[in-house]
Amino acid sequence: MRPALAVLSLSGALALTACQSDTPRPTRGHSALDIMERVAVGANTCWIKSGDGDFKGYAMAPELDSYSGRPRILLVRKNSGDIRPLLVVQAEGNPARLDAFGPMMDQPVRARIVRDVNRWSKGDKNC
Repeated sequence: MRPALAVLSLSGALALTACQSDTPRPTRGHSALDIMERVAVGANTCWIKSGDGDFKGYAMAPELDSYSGRPRILLVRKNSGDIRPLLVVQAEGNPARLDAFGPMMDQPVRARIVRDVNRWSKGDKNC
């Protein structure tokens, strides 16, 4: 069974998903790496280092120098031997298409993740 997937295409190729308001949407004209650098800084600052209750039990693993062309960040359980990510946020292409998926996207925190990632992908640095 595949985990829930939130997808948005800026190129308009996925017009159906463009109608959904609860999917990450980066700003047009930015590369995947540009977008994911912003998202990684925001997630690290606002979710991990701040001690935010929604993300307190998680650690972040940024993988921005991906050879696959899909820079991403992973959230995993802190202090656990289980290294399977509970959240993956990745971008691909130029203009970037942003995806967020994993078990956390099936939880109430989904709306918060989407809202934060959308803001950070557009350059907003606030928590």
